[in-house]
Amino acid sequence: MERLKAFTGWLRRRLGNAALSSAVIAALITLSVALRIADPAPIAKLRLASFDTFLQLSPRQADPAFPVKVVAIDEASLKVLGQWPWPRNILARLVNRLSQAGAKAIAFDIILPEADRLSPQQFAEAYSGEPQFGDIAPVLGRLPTLDQRLSKALAEAPSVLAFAGDNGAEGWPGKVHASFAKAGDAPEQFVPFFAGSVANVAGLADGVKGLGAANWIPEGDQIVRRVPLLINVAGALYPSLSLEALRVAEGWSTIFIKSSGGSGAGAFGQQTGIEVMRAGESILPTNPRGELWLRLSATDPRRTIPAHRVLAAGFDPASVAGKIVFIGATAIGLLDIQATPLDDAVPGVEMHAQAVEQILAGDHAVRPAYAPGLEIVFLVGMGGLTAWLLGRSGPILAAAIGIAAIAAVAVGCFQAYRASGLLIDPVYPSLSLAFIYAAGSLTNFVRSENERRQVRSAFANYLAPELVEELVAHPEKLKLGGESREVTLLFADVRGFSGIAEGLSAEELVAFVNRLFTPLSEAIIAEGGTIDKFMGDAVMAFWNAPLADPRHGEHACRAALRMLDQLDELNAQLASEAQSSGRVFKPVQIGVGLNTGDACVGNVGCPGRFDYSVLGDVVNVASRLEALTKSYGVAIIVGEATARSAPNLAFIEIDKVVPRGRSQPEAIFALLGDESVAQGLQFRQLQDAHRHFYSAMKSGKREEALAALEDCRAIGLAAYRPLLQSYSAKLKEGAAKHTSPQ
Repeated sequence: MERLKAFTGWLRRRLGNAALSSAVIAALITLSVALRIADPAPIAKLRLASFDTFLQLSPRQADPAFPVKVVAIDEASLKVLGQWPWPRNILARLVNRLSQAGAKAIAFDIILPEADRLSPQQFAEAYSGEPQFGDIAPVLGRLPTLDQRLSKALAEAPSVLAFAGDNGAEGWPGKVHASFAKAGDAPEQFVPFFAGSVANVAGLADGVKGLGAANWIPEGDQIVRRVPLLINVAGALYPSLSLEALRVAEGWSTIFIKSSGGSGAGAFGQQTGIEVMRAGESILPTNPRGELWLRLSATDPRRTIPAHRVLAAGFDPASVAGKIVFIGATAIGLLDIQATPLDDAVPGVEMHAQAVEQILAGDHAVRPAYAPGLEIVFLVGMGGLTAWLLGRSGPILAAAIGIAAIAAVAVGCFQAYRASGLLIDPVYPSLSLAFIYAAGSLTNFVRSENERRQVRSAFANYLAPELVEELVAHPEKLKLGGESREVTLLFADVRGFSGIAEGLSAEELVAFVNRLFTPLSEAIIAEGGTIDKFMGDAVMAFWNAPLADPRHGEHACRAALRMLDQLDELNAQLASEAQSSGRVFKPVQIGVGLNTGDACVGNVGCPGRFDYSVLGDVVNVASRLEALTKSYGVAIIVGEATARSAPNLAFIEIDKVVPRGRSQPEAIFALLGDESVAQGLQFRQLQDAHRHFYSAMKSGKREEALAALEDCRAIGLAAYRPLLQSYSAKLKEGAAKHTSPQ
């Protein structure tokens, strides 16, 4: 919260109160739009979750005539016909029975990559050396193989075989039976690509009417929401199993594909993918990769016929006459199970069947090309309205209108899906809008609280309480002069002040503080600094205001070095006085922090009663740098900008820190002396040794760092000794943590 207050204070000084909330909201809207365009995985998951909810609330209604049937290799059929894989003669009987019953197409969601091991030839080969089979084995060897029997049955039926695209395989799927009419960019570059395939045993597909890919491509959460209607296998275009089964059943020969750059597809020179596909009279609304969104219906047992019933004597041919039939595994043990938004476990063959049903019904789920733009327009429009309402009407009306807009969009998107199958995401724009509202409200709150705190702090000692509260309630009435300029801030604080004060009376303590700050103030003034205020045992000063000082950073550094020299003289006097009076002498030490940056400087108060002061983040950073002198053991720590402004002085980089209100780390430096020190051979040697040590320490090379630290110690620069102690302690602490039992 304190960081947020500091940041909003700085931003308010830059932009003004009226523009602060608008600027924050504009930045958040820009960020939200950029994230939506980049579409990282978490945002895509949110969108898919909303589409899943639409499907769960409004699944497709199945055609009660069930024009597509599934002949299931289920548990019951495995019990009746034996374990899988069945001999190919059983599959041939299955094809013959379905073909004779009048099935329009028979599609196998099964791949048979190996020869049937129960063929007569295998039997003849196995027993060719047995005398009692001497006459039988040659006869068996001349019989047709079971694969040939199945191939014959497939050739006599409207059959479609499956293959699977596989990047780890080298097999060729077989002949492409479908023909393609293409317009625009080659669709091969957009559809899923596979280097090879897992195909059926040679000769099995010689007489089939179609060949299709059985591939599913789940999302990252392993849920199948789309089916690729086309795939690219080593440069050749193949239809999916569902599309090929439909093509064979309807007697279509050609699949039309229009991609970006085709007639009427204005892609403005961009290869945006597939625009539309058509097979016969069916329009197939795919995404640019040629994938069809599945609008599934609930699983219905009337869609499925167990395989053993097809082969039984009482099979009713009317159950498959004129229908498209898929043969596939539904038994869980055969592992052809997929997860969908409607069900955690659906047989893959049923999903092929449902894809064909969806195409026949024309009841599609469609993600229109304008959907992302529409979502972004809503986000930007409502975000802008939120900013305007927060500034004009307050948070309550803005929240009410925002909630109403989110609810309307959610209902509208669902109704668009239910009525037309349109997939438009209400979730991400709504969440972004809620976040924008919350951030805008928080910014307003923090800004108001910051204004009240600053007004009370500035005027509580100068105005009547009633007037202070009036300014707090109406800060717009406060109009005080000021200007923005780059300044260098100095914070100096006495270390161990409480211990020093313990042995002194009130009069002695005031006298000691005055005696201490007199030479320190003289050092600041001698270098052209402006003393802002004394705060107990601390002093704050700045350079480059009210008079311009082009070398303000260097002068502030020289003032800090002067302060140390003055303190050495004061300590010498105090030591002599303590020795004379027989008291124990405790040397006085200070820590100094210096930082350079932009700030607002001017009269803070009223024309008759004011302080000339500095406001800004640069003040906070300087104060923090002063506090860090205790951690690092050095007397002066300066920020990166201050060190750059005084290149002739002796600086050593000691660490990188993240200043309050910022996200990126900045280097901090110890000031060890003036140009006479910086130009000396001893300091140049120390720079090289320290650079080696610092690199080793940051890289976690402890032994190398210790060795480099000893090199630094050997050089013997007095101003560096406190840092030696600090770094040694940190390395020892790191070693203790590393060796402690876990």
